Amino acid sequence: MRRIVAAAADIKSRTSKRVFRKSRFESTVARMTDEQERPRLVDDVGTLRALAHPVRLALIEQLTLRGPLTATEASELVGESPSSCSFHLRQLAKHGFVEETGEGTGRRRPWRMTRLGLSLDPDEGDPATRRAGAEVARLLRSAQLARYDRWRATRATWAEDWRRASIDDEYLYWLTAEELDALHEELAERLLAFRRERLADPGARPAGAVPVELLLFAYPMEEER
Repeated sequence: MRRIVAAAADIKSRTSKRVFRKSRFESTVARMTDEQERPRLVDDVGTLRALAHPVRLALIEQLTLRGPLTATEASELVGESPSSCSFHLRQLAKHGFVEETGEGTGRRRPWRMTRLGLSLDPDEGDPATRRAGAEVARLLRSAQLARYDRWRATRATWAEDWRRASIDDEYLYWLTAEELDALHEELAERLLAFRRERLADPGARPAGAVPVELLLFAYPMEEER
């Protein structure tokens, strides 16, 4: 089963200033094709190993969420120095994840995503590829669950409407593997369509919208029989 993911980062939507410029995002939206707005399948060991770094995953997420950023702007969002961000952006560019917009010079050059999101298949490839994919997934999940723990710790500081709207649910089912696969496909189709519209077009985001993370886990509860 292919896993659709967005790279992990420390999203500081409440405290960080909005650093991307609208004109940059609009130029990126105009450039992207339907194919480029779909998550990129990452399935070769070299690319997975290059991706398996927390700063690179953080940069991918911030560029996906906020549009083109310079190394200096990105550094404010991911908590790294501009020189470190510049280095990791260049490494991501070597593997086709990001590219320069063609504007600015030096660390003032904005970078943008070449595709929106990533897709991993942990069950495909040789052992080395599966290990590399598992490490990327581990880094992603570690950051995502850390953000969930932070939300729980700071939930009381948020406005009442956000406390009411937040989701912390569990659903139990009796399903076959085929039924679970079909449920995932149905959910992914709806969620990705909604996600793509507002990622690609900041004007589609209503007033008060902030980045929201929705995690889906579904797995057999018992040991394999």
